Amino acid sequence: APAMELPPSHRSASRAAAAALGYLRYLHGGPAAGLGLRELRCARGQDIDGVGHKYYLELELEDTLDKDRPLSCTAEVLYPLHSCSAPDVKLAVQGELRSTEEADKEFYTRIRSLEKELVAENIPDSHGNVPPELEPVHLLAWAASGYVAWQSSTENTELNLAQVKHVKQVKRSDEDLQFDYVVLLHEMVSQEVLPWQLTVLWHPQRGARVSQCHALG
Repeated sequence: APAMELPPSHRSASRAAAAALGYLRYLHGGPAAGLGLRELRCARGQDIDGVGHKYYLELELEDTLDKDRPLSCTAEVLYPLHSCSAPDVKLAVQGELRSTEEADKEFYTRIRSLEKELVAENIPDSHGNVPPELEPVHLLAWAASGYVAWQSSTENTELNLAQVKHVKQVKRSDEDLQFDYVVLLHEMVSQEVLPWQLTVLWHPQRGARVSQCHALG
């Protein structure tokens, strides 16, 4: 079947956009990069016989730390028919993502030089505040929850990070930083709030990697 125009407000279009954004955040996010969706510009949907549903999206992104420079991105999101696997996402970002090299290095050095491992909870707090020194840890959780949003995304779900319930840094013998998180993810369709446990490794050269994740309870 040919691809059909969908209104950007169409629910399945916005869910596909959330999956694409989750993937993008996991690829490019980190302690100094917050990529958010400013607008879903246009969307088309296509049924591919025996394969699945495919969405073609044009997104306008914003860097939450540099709001004056929106970025355009095109994405293809394919939800396979017969598998429990994550949707297949292809992305192309137009324009340059802001360099986070300096800020990344600073965060890395600061965490490596802590006498005691970092431990924190409830980010943001009940008033929606994130202390500046915890913002990088919060943004890292945002990147990592992008992985979950992408990996466990179906056409009927849309996951967003609501809060970091708890985070604990774990000392390692290699170069990576490790943070063990318990995060609350808001499932926008059912309105449930689901706790997830994530182990996140991060290094300025290698970016964020989720080494373990599972839903709790």
